[in-house]
Amino acid sequence: MTIGVVGGGQLGRMLALAGIPLGQKFLFLDRSTDTPAGQIAPSLVGEFTDQKLLRALAARSEVLTFDWENVSLAGLRALGRATRIAPPLAALAMSQDRIAEKRLFTKLAIPTTRHLAVDSVPSLVRALRTVGLPGVLKTRRLGYDGKGQAVVRTIEEAWHGFEKLRGVPLIYEEFVPFDFEVSIIGARSRSGEIAIYPLNRNLHRDGILRLTRAPFGPAALQRRAAHHLRRVLEHFRYEGVLNVEFFVRRGKLIANETAPRVHNSGHWTIEGAATSQFENHLRAILGLPLGATTARGHAAMINLIGTLPARPLVLATPEAHWHDYGKEERPGRKVGHVTVLADSAQRRDAAARKLLRAIDPVALRAL
Repeated sequence: MTIGVVGGGQLGRMLALAGIPLGQKFLFLDRSTDTPAGQIAPSLVGEFTDQKLLRALAARSEVLTFDWENVSLAGLRALGRATRIAPPLAALAMSQDRIAEKRLFTKLAIPTTRHLAVDSVPSLVRALRTVGLPGVLKTRRLGYDGKGQAVVRTIEEAWHGFEKLRGVPLIYEEFVPFDFEVSIIGARSRSGEIAIYPLNRNLHRDGILRLTRAPFGPAALQRRAAHHLRRVLEHFRYEGVLNVEFFVRRGKLIANETAPRVHNSGHWTIEGAATSQFENHLRAILGLPLGATTARGHAAMINLIGTLPARPLVLATPEAHWHDYGKEERPGRKVGHVTVLADSAQRRDAAARKLLRAIDPVALRAL
């Protein structure tokens, strides 16, 4: 069976690496053959909006999926019902619009930030009066890894942010002085089976995920996050893997955003869970039984940003697992990750701190 994937980044690469042992073949669509996924499977080359290429991808694949959410929704919709696409396009559409995302959270009784749409000077004034300061001004679409947003602490910063981002629809939401960030990942199959992974605790810097640790307690937080995730999965009759990110403030969860795909904070599951998020995504969209999501001990995942460290430095750490995405090194670019496993949270955190001291000392100071 051939699985068509729109997008050939590192997430697509890891999907293929998980699917090949299952006997699956892959065909990617991306703007270049020189992509992480293109190094291990064939690719169609062109824009994500190219309807001719999308039709060719669909014709050569039993099911289509995607490795990031900023793909062409209109292009995928134009393929029609004869093409099976998973996750569902309704979930993709929701994730591409921050206002639609917030509305869904509200509809499903999932706590989220106060917010208002901003598309003009009067609407910005209204948002500032209603939501107040501080806040965050964001593009409603195409934002990721901290791009397309501005933190607003004063009226002057609000105008500066509006001038910087204007020309596209925006959202203004309250700034949450959170204690930390978490995410939860789960899969739902075509038959309605649901499997949910342990909660992740995440550390970001400059809008980019630097460190994930899992499993993360307490148990009550896991139960609430899983409940919210399950509501979203069931709402869409979802197929595939879904991630929901939360702020945690005084023990309460505040939903931030979703990702209708495999997620960076779930990379630890490759070595750290009974079944990786990548394999479960494939199982879900192929109609196969889902695999167990049980953690194998305690895991820490460190993103390698910009440059790759010396391999001996990393591999000298017991239970360290190296992942090179095959990308050219460039500032701010995710070029790989390292996962460390341990038999206790204390040993895991000690190993993560040791590696961060060499790899990302700024992130270490935030721990």
